[in-house]
Amino acid sequence: MKLPFSKEGIPYISICLVLTIIVGYFSKIGAIIPGLMFLFVLYFFRNPERKISKDSSLILSPADGKVLSIQEIYDDNFINGQAIKVSIFLSLFNVHVNRSPIKGVVKYKHYKDGKFFPAFKSHASELNERNTIGIENDKMKILVNQITGFVARRIVCWSNVGDNLEQGERFGLIKFGSCTEVIVPNNVEIAVEVGQKVKGGTTIIGRLINE
Repeated sequence: MKLPFSKEGIPYISICLVLTIIVGYFSKIGAIIPGLMFLFVLYFFRNPERKISKDSSLILSPADGKVLSIQEIYDDNFINGQAIKVSIFLSLFNVHVNRSPIKGVVKYKHYKDGKFFPAFKSHASELNERNTIGIENDKMKILVNQITGFVARRIVCWSNVGDNLEQGERFGLIKFGSCTEVIVPNNVEIAVEVGQKVKGGTTIIGRLINE
């Protein structure tokens, strides 16, 4: 039976539940605050099922949230060429599970220690703690950055080099507020704009040109 929330949330959910029960034993009114904490943590770690429309010419959003920026960059880590970076900010109220934008093999993984600036700050992308995976198939290479924020202090990545990922498959999460970036080659036509709300595994981030 699949849980409706991520297993990484079990310790937090359990602590809040036990605290609510203990406080409630002595004071029902006093149990309101830990009870609300329990409900919030349960809500935060929710892990909903999504209907994924799989298409090898499409790049799907790796996360729920709002598009912070769209930038042209040069990537020399994995894509090795001109690329486009789409940054997505996840608030505390977004689903924090990350999904693979394409079907492919994990060919690159790198963890970088760093700071914990607010994830919506422009410099957070380069200075904050992050985990990066590179996914490759017969049509393209892409990168996904999981970046911590001021509140988020724990990146979880279930995938390793050599793993096969289906399009829209869950590969990790970031605990409590964060930023997720997807970096695609420049032969991708971006289908979102700054300020737009996106959903992981559902919203189309871009399309391969001439596909």
